[in-house]
Amino acid sequence: MKRGEKPFPGRYPVAQGEAELLRDADRDNGWVISVRGVPQSYLDLDDPTHLDFEYMRLLGDVVDRLKPGPLDALHIGGAGCTLARYVAATRPGSRQIVYELDELLVRLVREHFPLKAVRGLKVRVGDGRQGLASLPDASDDLLVLDAFSGAEMPVALASAEFTAEAARVLRDDGVYLANVADGGGLGFARRLAATLAESFPHVLLLGEPGVLRGRRFGNLVLAASRAPLPVAELTRVSAGRPLPARCMDTAELARFSAGHRPIRDGDRVAAPVPPPAVFGRS
Repeated sequence: MKRGEKPFPGRYPVAQGEAELLRDADRDNGWVISVRGVPQSYLDLDDPTHLDFEYMRLLGDVVDRLKPGPLDALHIGGAGCTLARYVAATRPGSRQIVYELDELLVRLVREHFPLKAVRGLKVRVGDGRQGLASLPDASDDLLVLDAFSGAEMPVALASAEFTAEAARVLRDDGVYLANVADGGGLGFARRLAATLAESFPHVLLLGEPGVLRGRRFGNLVLAASRAPLPVAELTRVSAGRPLPARCMDTAELARFSAGHRPIRDGDRVAAPVPPPAVFGRS
């Protein structure tokens, strides 16, 4: 896309099937990237600090409360690189790597939502787990897992073995953030919480009360670290959002995940898939 040109709404082939670029009628330069009918990213090209999706705002709330200054960050799952753009805007000087498996999706984003203007950001086409394994110990401040195939989280990125690699790559005060989608009894989220607790002594969960009560399918954010997390601040901030969220601390999460085994490589477990009505499909 040439300088001054705007993205063009439409449908485009990607490795996962078909992506659609949708213009936001309420914001002059707001865009949704949807893959197979599932919204993957929201981008405001005029304001990268605008986080439209509720779960993304929760991720941003955690990022805002990390140590001051630039961050070394790794993102597994990219799509439009919304959070990476946010970090670049709010933490100038940050160095970030995004791993995105879908090469055609990366090309589409590069063409319509230029990435070269995002300072310190490198986008690599490839498997995020393999990319993580190639990184040195204690090399990052932040690791974000936000990877989906359509509406389904790859289970290989939810295992204890993957989580141990994440812990290895993070510095002592580094934070691991994971976006997980679940509903009903939240069985998958409970097992993922148990998985993170094996590698990190401090784990918290942020989520909309209706999702936590099993009333609807939705996104939950898990944060984990070797260092204490800002539970009190996140509790206050998330409760004051237009769509309030609840914050569970480490002790609450231990009760939440009690009786649920950590996920291991090779376990016969499937990530939850949302009901068709969630994204207006039938």
